[in-house]
Amino acid sequence: MPNKAEAKCRLCRREGEKLFLKGSRCNTQKCALTKRNFPPGMHGLVRGGRSDYGKQLRAKQKAKRTYGLRESQFYKYYKEAERLKGVAGDNLLKLLESRLDNVVYRSGLAESRSAARQLVTHGHFLVNKKRVDIPSLQVKPNNEIELRSPSQKLSYFRQVLPFFKKSKPPSWMKIDPLKFRIQIVNELTKENIGESNIDTQAIIEFYSK
Repeated sequence: MPNKAEAKCRLCRREGEKLFLKGSRCNTQKCALTKRNFPPGMHGLVRGGRSDYGKQLRAKQKAKRTYGLRESQFYKYYKEAERLKGVAGDNLLKLLESRLDNVVYRSGLAESRSAARQLVTHGHFLVNKKRVDIPSLQVKPNNEIELRSPSQKLSYFRQVLPFFKKSKPPSWMKIDPLKFRIQIVNELTKENIGESNIDTQAIIEFYSK
C-alpha cells in the first residue's frame, strides 16, 4: 500500500499534471510526474481518447483533488454554485478559492493546501479576532486573518516567514508579513482570481446530466 506522499503523487500522475499537493517538492526533480509522466497502474502507458463524459469526469476529479475535498463536500459546492446568481462555473471557483485553508495557502503561509488545512484545524489563526479551526470557512471582503501570537513563536512559522515576505498573493488579498496578517480587500471575481487550470464549465456539465 502506498504511503500518503506516494498517494499524492499518484493523484498528479492520474491527472497528467502537477496539482502541487506536496508544495515545494513538486518543483524539484523528486516530483514523481517528472520521473513517470504517465498514469499509475498496469495500463498507465496506454493513453486512449476520452469521451466528453470522460473529460468532464477528469475535470471534476482534478478540481476535487486540487482543493483536497471529498465527493460529498465538492457536490455541495456545486449545488451552492447553481443556487447563487451569476454563472455557475464562476460561482464554483469563487466558493473554492474563498475557503480559509485556500486563503492561507494563497498567502504563502503554507506550501500546500493540505498543510494549510492542518494549520487551520490546529487553531493557529484568528478571523476578525476570533479563533477559528474550520478550513471550509468562507472568507469575505474586509475579513482579517491573522496568526495567533503564541503561534508566531513556533519554529515552523519562523522558518516560513522569509517565504511569506516574498509571497505574491492575488489582488483580492493583502498581506502584512510583520504582523502575520492577511486582509481580504476585494470581492473575489473571475478576473481577480486569475488564471485557473480548473475547467469549471466541464464540472457543471458533469453534474447537470
